[in-house]
Amino acid sequence: MSSQHDYQLDLVGPVPANSQWQAQAGQGFSLSDFQIDWQQQRVYCPAGQQNSTWRVGQDGAGHPAVFVRFPKQQCLVCPLRTKCTRSHKTGARALTFKPQQDFQMLQAARVRQHTQEFRDAYATRAGIEGTVSQALRVCGLRQCRYLGLAKAHLQHVLSALALNVLRAVAWLDGVPLARTRQSRFARLAPAPA
Repeated sequence: MSSQHDYQLDLVGPVPANSQWQAQAGQGFSLSDFQIDWQQQRVYCPAGQQNSTWRVGQDGAGHPAVFVRFPKQQCLVCPLRTKCTRSHKTGARALTFKPQQDFQMLQAARVRQHTQEFRDAYATRAGIEGTVSQALRVCGLRQCRYLGLAKAHLQHVLSALALNVLRAVAWLDGVPLARTRQSRFARLAPAPA
């Protein structure tokens, strides 16, 4: 995420959806339903209660994270508890999220990927990725066959020429464009009605 801030690069790609059970089920309160006051290190739940602890540390993968816990006494008597947490009867709601800059960029990316502008930009990227994939499969561009910059450049130019010839022949023969590959497991899913 630092590439956008440090180098003003716009990374175009889908962002994983919120994986919390509340967001997946479409009911209950996920992280996006909580209000975060970054300066005061306060998080407010949908019932209006505020956190009791705010700790900055690292998640299981070693990335910076913020760990927030709400007071047990407030969570136990909250009428919205079943929509908020599945923690056992004596537990309270806990949240883990990224530091402010990363968190806000992730939320903005999730909103952005539902716009037509994003779909158009991603369609271009998908075409480029298809070309790179074809170059790797057909021309073996993962490794250079020659030593020296001039010979490597010649290999790349000839590979690009070969891909253009293959695509021109396929176009002249009327071969339809390939669809995006689907995993075998995804093919088992029933078609939408």
